[in-house]
Amino acid sequence: MSQNPDKLNSSEEKLSALEEDEEESLDNSDQSVRKRIRQSAPGSHRGDTPKSSPSRPVSIEELMETAKGVTNMALAHEIVVNGDFQIKPAELPEHSLEKKVRDIVHKAFWDCLDAQLKEDPPTYDHAIKLLGEIKESLLSFLLPGHTRLRSQITEVLDLDLIKQEAENGALDISKLVKFVIGMMGTLCAPARDEDIKKLKDINDIVPLFRAIFSVLDLMKMDMANFAVSSIRPKLMQQSAEYERKKFQEFLEKQPNSLDLVTKWLQEAADDLAKLGHEMLPPHCNDGATGGASALCFTAVQNQAYLKLLKWDHVNRPFPETLLMDQTRFLEMQLELEQLLVVGTVLLVTFSAAGPALIDVPGFADRIKTIVKVLLTGMHLPSFNLKESLATVGEKVCAEVNSCLSQHGFTPFSAEREAVLKGQIQAVASPDNSISKLVDSRIQKFLENYLASSHQKSLPAIPGGLGPIQRELEEIAAKYIRLVNYNRMVFSPYYDAVLGKILTKEESQIVGKSEES
Repeated sequence: MSQNPDKLNSSEEKLSALEEDEEESLDNSDQSVRKRIRQSAPGSHRGDTPKSSPSRPVSIEELMETAKGVTNMALAHEIVVNGDFQIKPAELPEHSLEKKVRDIVHKAFWDCLDAQLKEDPPTYDHAIKLLGEIKESLLSFLLPGHTRLRSQITEVLDLDLIKQEAENGALDISKLVKFVIGMMGTLCAPARDEDIKKLKDINDIVPLFRAIFSVLDLMKMDMANFAVSSIRPKLMQQSAEYERKKFQEFLEKQPNSLDLVTKWLQEAADDLAKLGHEMLPPHCNDGATGGASALCFTAVQNQAYLKLLKWDHVNRPFPETLLMDQTRFLEMQLELEQLLVVGTVLLVTFSAAGPALIDVPGFADRIKTIVKVLLTGMHLPSFNLKESLATVGEKVCAEVNSCLSQHGFTPFSAEREAVLKGQIQAVASPDNSISKLVDSRIQKFLENYLASSHQKSLPAIPGGLGPIQRELEEIAAKYIRLVNYNRMVFSPYYDAVLGKILTKEESQIVGKSEES
């Protein structure tokens, strides 16, 4: 199992140098992105880095300009690789000074509005300003073709006319608010229908105004998130070119910035050579110079990407071209480690129960839920896997016996229960043969997934992994999205490095054949 991610050290200095001494020049959104970059780049170990010529000094101006570029690049990168990326409202900490100040200011504003409306006759200065803001918000939701709606909003929320009505005591504020709510219902996403319905139940004008602005904020975020999903395909290519350009600028300032990438790809090539693979698959015509034993560029890269899911994040620095995604690879690694335990327990359970429970609807999901709940916090230092698996064994045996009884089968004897509990508890051992088998099948599935990522058909789930198919495919989809985007951005650099590595590999193979 991988070490606890909370123990990760400081980042590889090559990227973190870009992020120092300039925080005050960035706005809040930039700082949040930069924070993620820092978190995603653990493990500085200079001793592991191949020696190279020292880089030239970089001025503060260059540093700040480059850091700003890295921040923008990280935001575009987040949108592209995170299929679930969404803009969300900023939430201040509950007892923070900022929240207290904001609440005081908001209360003062709404109290002032309430006081104005209770005057005799009412004063509508604040209310008219709010109607003007509402009008601008509604107009911002319209598309160019919404001519009729634009005319309606402009006509009904005519601020000059509203001011005249207020001065003459003829303003019907409730009528205007009713129009606003109706227009919001027309323009909002279906997910906001319930919020619009709640607005209609509010009778007091001040709470109603507050609720209207709250829903308008949600509608603005819906619109922004729709825009993000719409631009993602176009952004992908542009972002890839942008990241490549920024990395090239960084590379020119730090000439040794591909040392870790070189080491990572070299290890992958060595792994394949040790396995005795003769790599020139039919789809792989981008290899070195040819020859039956020449290692294929694609095969080496696939092996390298697989290594990232078994990475020692505490003791090894991450390849430079993948630093922004290190947190994502670590999260997937931890998910896979938990899924390995879940899959092994399920395989052991079904093997013990025989064919009786295989087709029982919902049985596998119940067992899976039990195991996942009991493995919560699995990667925390205080977590005791062996003790948790002992509890899992008790719960699983109880569930198995209950299910067997319900479907007319004989429940487990005490001896069979003891055997199943022992097999489940044995999963905690790193040498457990069943766990190793499940792990090898998971890795093989991911390897096949990588190889078929350019094809429409996806690889079949290996035997025994059926109960965890959905979870495995979800992780694989996230993994492939990251890998494919990384290839798109950095393939020129990988090709250059692999050209040298594979030429050397081939010359060594030729030399050995001549000696023999």
